[in-house]
Amino acid sequence: MRLLRQLPNLITLLNLFSGCIALIFAFHDNFLYAFGFVALGIFFDFFDGFFARILNASSPLGLQLDSLADMVTSGVTPGLVMYKMLLDTVKSHDLPVWLPYLGFVITLGSCYRLANFNIDTRQTDSFIGLPTPANALFILSLPLVLANTDSLIVLELLVTPWVLLLITALSAYMLNAEIPLFALKIKKFSLKENSLQITFLAICILLLVFFRYAGIPLIILTYVGMSLVTNRLVKK
Repeated sequence: MRLLRQLPNLITLLNLFSGCIALIFAFHDNFLYAFGFVALGIFFDFFDGFFARILNASSPLGLQLDSLADMVTSGVTPGLVMYKMLLDTVKSHDLPVWLPYLGFVITLGSCYRLANFNIDTRQTDSFIGLPTPANALFILSLPLVLANTDSLIVLELLVTPWVLLLITALSAYMLNAEIPLFALKIKKFSLKENSLQITFLAICILLLVFFRYAGIPLIILTYVGMSLVTNRLVKK
């Protein structure tokens, strides 16, 4: 039984392992595989908490392990991907060689958010600021959109360094913004109580079916938009 209680920590370490592999693929510009392993890491990140609740095995160690694993998978990896995207624009726009390093502002913002999350008692049932996994999926989807789009406007935007720097700044801001966002965790099997989450998941499926890779950033934007609308309705 004692060994079984370590299962959540093992799943957390699988999240970290997935993040390490994602970094290797990102270094070699294989952004599809990098995205896949980040998504796998986020999958493990979801289920470590799930099993911790089922086994009643939540612990301070597990909390710290979770943030450290997320720092690699959802913090360092998106920073590296933005660095690589900016590096390509520097070569084509004759810009300063140090500019791509600003992509790691995403990593700094992720680190601050993860540290703050551990001490913020307001984020037990919802989030304040964009969760690092959602932000990571958004950033890692950008090179996939770039490689698979026929839209000249999108192509032009995603190879413009100032647009990428703006995305970087907005990413770091949204990670730590005082904006309540709903959580996807389903604690009770009730359609009424989980109507928001179910609606969001249905929209996610539709966006992926119709827009494929471009649907991924649209999903994150939809998540933020639905949260803002929900916040306004609750206040009324």
